[in-house]
This record gives sequence, C-alpha cells and structure tokens, in this order.
Amino acid sequence: MRWVSVVSTEVSLELAIKDIVQQVTEELGQASIDLGLLFVSSSFASEYTRVLPLLHRHLTIANLLGCSGAGIIGAGREWEEEPAIALMAGILPDTHLHLFHCVSRDLPDPDCPPDQWHRLVGVSPEVEAGFILLGDGFSFAITDFLQGMDFAYGRAPKVGGLASGSATALFLNRDLYRQGLVGVALWGMISLAPIVAQGCRPIGEIMQVSQAERNLILALDNQRPLSLLQKIVDNLPETDRQLVQSSLFIGLVMDEFQLVPRQGDFLIRNIIGVDPRSGAIAIGDRIRAGQRVQLHVRDRRASAEDLHHNLELFKTPKPLIRGAVMFSCLGRGQRLYGKPNFDAQVFQEYFGDTPLGGFFCNGEIGPVGGTTFLHGYTSVFGLFMEVGAPEVF
Repeated sequence: MRWVSVVSTEVSLELAIKDIVQQVTEELGQASIDLGLLFVSSSFASEYTRVLPLLHRHLTIANLLGCSGAGIIGAGREWEEEPAIALMAGILPDTHLHLFHCVSRDLPDPDCPPDQWHRLVGVSPEVEAGFILLGDGFSFAITDFLQGMDFAYGRAPKVGGLASGSATALFLNRDLYRQGLVGVALWGMISLAPIVAQGCRPIGEIMQVSQAERNLILALDNQRPLSLLQKIVDNLPETDRQLVQSSLFIGLVMDEFQLVPRQGDFLIRNIIGVDPRSGAIAIGDRIRAGQRVQLHVRDRRASAEDLHHNLELFKTPKPLIRGAVMFSCLGRGQRLYGKPNFDAQVFQEYFGDTPLGGFFCNGEIGPVGGTTFLHGYTSVFGLFMEVGAPEVF
C-alpha cells in the first residue's frame, strides 16, 4: 500500500490540475491509482463543473471521492481561505472499495431492519469495512444517516465531514453532486483507525443528571442545574472564569461502565441556553436522566492539549500507518491558534511524514465511545493502516 498527498495553489484551475497531475506522476509514475480523495477550495466554486473532466483527462483514478472546502489540507499543510486543490492518491493492493451517493429521501425508516441500510449503501456488514463520508449539511439528514449506519454496521469506523465554502460540491468518480452525501467503504488489506480531538478540557466535578426532558437538563445531582454550575464557576481560577463567559461546553460521558471517565471519554456539546426561573439548562443534544456530565472549556491551550493527548494514545504497537485524512472545523486553524498549520504540524510530530490530506469542514464526523457523531470545533483523523504489516513502536 502506498499513499501520496499533493497540493497546488495555482489560481488557474487548468494550471492547478496540471500541477497536481505532475506531482502525482513524479511520486507514483504510471501506476494505477485505486483511490483518490479530492478536496477543492471554494475559490474555484464557479468552476466546479470543470474539475472532474480536467482531472480525469490527465490522470487515471479508478475510484474518486471528494468535496469542496473553505480551507484545504494537503501535503501535510493547511491552506485557509486561499485557492488550493489537494489530492490524496492511494495504490491499494488487495483492498476492496465501494463508492456510493444518497440523498435524504433515500434513507430507510428508523425502525426498519438493518438489511435496508445494507442495500442503500451496497456493502455487506460481514466485510468489516471502514467508511469515509462527505456530506452537504444543508440538504442531507446527516444525524439520521449516522444513526442508521451505526445500527447497520455496528462499530465500523466512520470519519468525514460536511462540505464547506460559498457553494457545496460533492465529487464521486465523474459525477458532481450538489446535495446529499458521498462515501467510500474500504476493506481487505486496509483498516481505518479514527482519532477524534474535540479540543476541550474538563473543569469542575462529574455530575449526574437527575431529571431531563429532550435536550433540557432539569436537575443535576438533585439540584437546580444553574445554581450548581454557578458554584463550580465561582471556584475556578480567574483565567477559567473569564473563559467560561465565551467558551463553556458540556461533556456527556459515553461509556456508562467506565467508572473514572478521562479526557476524550466525553461527547462535547454546546450549552445553548438557560432558564433563570427554573434553573434548567438547554444543550445541543438529547439528554436522559442518569447520564453523567462534566463542564468543559475550550481555548487554544485546551485544544492543543487535547490534540496532543489523543495523538499520544496511538503511541502503542500498531500496524504501519501509510496515510491519513484530516477533517478540521472551520473554527480551528488560524482562527483558534493564531498561526497556520498547527493541527497538521502536531500530527507530523507523532506520525512523521505520513501523507496527510483533507479539508476544513462545516461539521466533522467521527466516533466517541463507539458511536458516530457530528461534531463542531473538532479535528477528526482517519489513519490508513496496512493489515498484516509489521508492528512499530
């Protein structure tokens, strides 16, 4: 297995495609490309219809998947709000690939048997595939789709993101779609390992939801939630109290059997409102009585620490990593860190010159606690690992 990641920042579409083709050819020669992952800056929005014909005219790619992005990640660097086209090209012997496209009206009913999802996607659950998913968040019921995929494919890893930019484009082989979701399933001598860095650190103690309704927390530890949260904030250092004013989130413990949850074991969700009269708190997800939660804050330091923490976990023995994709929130990058290439450079600290490509998303797809979610302010990585390769340390 071999991956290369190339990028062009030429402002002319023709020159950018020519540049990409030349770089790939220099790296791979005339070898047949089994899978291409294409990410195109929204600077080329008026020319999206020309991208695939130009690329296929000069480069043979058996399977091609991609989308538009307001920012592009290629050759291990991040290109934000400027013209760029990135291509991850993979030679994948003994690997099976299946591409698919669907729209919201195609989705089975929530109560349907899993075989209807298998027919929709076109992949048997017995092959133990991994999935890369790219969607349009404005036209597609992404949360319903992810719940259905988890139902139909169990703990199969699923990573990806929602297309971003001034206009949405989804690329699938020779077809351009403006709506729905495109995806690829991979199995055989390849496995997909997800890493999800949500960019938060916990504050205060873990609490238990005593009473809840839909997305409303009505009682925490048998107390008014707002009063309990105020007590926690009052005991924080001054720097954290200031941070709470603009960057306070809530983390939901995803594994109820884990006695001592740690950083990375929480699903981070927005606190979207409070009711001063009742003391209730509204969050950006459904909540139920009995769940454990903890307050979290986010800033550049917390985000950096969380990224290092999650990448550090992969310093255990593992099959050889051949390449990786990165799906990062538009709110990260220079907006968060004040300098370019932060997440990509931290990735390289742990995985060296592993080919890395991707884009900045309107929402990131990745698992927490074995369940796949749509995230915000997150960087999700998908590592392409060669099955049967020698272990490294």
